[in-house]
Amino acid sequence: MSTVTWRKARRSDNLGGNCVELAQLGEDVGIRDSKDPDGPKLLLALAAFRALLADLKQP
Repeated sequence: MSTVTWRKARRSDNLGGNCVELAQLGEDVGIRDSKDPDGPKLLLALAAFRALLADLKQP
């Protein structure tokens, strides 16, 4: 995964709070904690990632 381009989520900030980075990996999406880039990563199918986003946006 050293050649993967990670990008910080728009709602993440530099204040040490919740920092999430995403990477497009073919038909999948990688998710990691920007404060721990060498730590664990989550890999979701694109459909599962979209479902997760929809759930997170619910009030």
